[in-house]
Amino acid sequence: MFNKNFYQLFNKRLNKLFNQKFTIKLTATLLLVSQVSVAQTQLQVEQVSRSASGLKNNVVEREKTNLKPKEQIKISQRTLAFKGMSRPEVSYARQQKATSNLLTSTLSQDAEYDAGSYHSFVIYSGYSELILDIDEDGYYQSFSVTFDADILSSMANEQAVVYADLYLSQNGGPWVLYFSSDDFVITGEDSEDEFEVVTQLDSGYVADHYDVLIDLYEVGFSAVIATYSAKNTNALYALPLESSDYDPEYIAVEYYDEHSGGSSWLLLLSALLVLVYRHCSVKSDHIQKSIISENSRLVAYV
Repeated sequence: MFNKNFYQLFNKRLNKLFNQKFTIKLTATLLLVSQVSVAQTQLQVEQVSRSASGLKNNVVEREKTNLKPKEQIKISQRTLAFKGMSRPEVSYARQQKATSNLLTSTLSQDAEYDAGSYHSFVIYSGYSELILDIDEDGYYQSFSVTFDADILSSMANEQAVVYADLYLSQNGGPWVLYFSSDDFVITGEDSEDEFEVVTQLDSGYVADHYDVLIDLYEVGFSAVIATYSAKNTNALYALPLESSDYDPEYIAVEYYDEHSGGSSWLLLLSALLVLVYRHCSVKSDHIQKSIISENSRLVAYV
């Protein structure tokens, strides 16, 4: 009878101890996973980049090797309004703006509306250029996108005022707008009006492959008039990119193995082993005392 009660109580105590440890470990694991999830969410939200744009071989050419500091970059109002939004969200927002303008009957010269443009447009070509990779791991923190938009018309040298939205898609994910240009003029099928956007990824872009998509709009109209993307050319497909916070400058560190330093490490290791041994001894004594106490209690009970 004594042995049976003793082992039942002993097993009960062990199960209780195990459940407590399991609960603590499970809680710690869940906390760690939640912290990682929060970090990933923040990473997705806090993607920061800056871009300079203009006609090819013009102002942009000077920005390639020395993009202006953040405070000196003129950010377009369109970029401020739509940056970070998905392509469907941008399309919906532009349609809502056009509808609002029609309902209030306050159309101005540069207001967007739904009536179709009488021009016909095409993006004839587009390509990218990888610019800066400090740690030389194959992923670049700055790049440029150049495209040539044309007007298909029987009239020679016909002109139109347009602007472009540029999107990135991480490893086949959703298209996310990273830049919306100011207005610029294109002329017929002239190749001299190529437009270039140079971009510096500052933070939040993990090392991965990104596709590029360009949506072209005519000023005064809310619908996309031409699109060009990685589906049209490999030059906009799977660009190896990362932001500068993942592209640190390489610094060589020299290590000197000195005798005194080795002795210090040995002393530290010995101290740690002593602490571990003492912790195990104290824990073992505590368990033995608990078992003896329970045994005494059971003997008294019997």
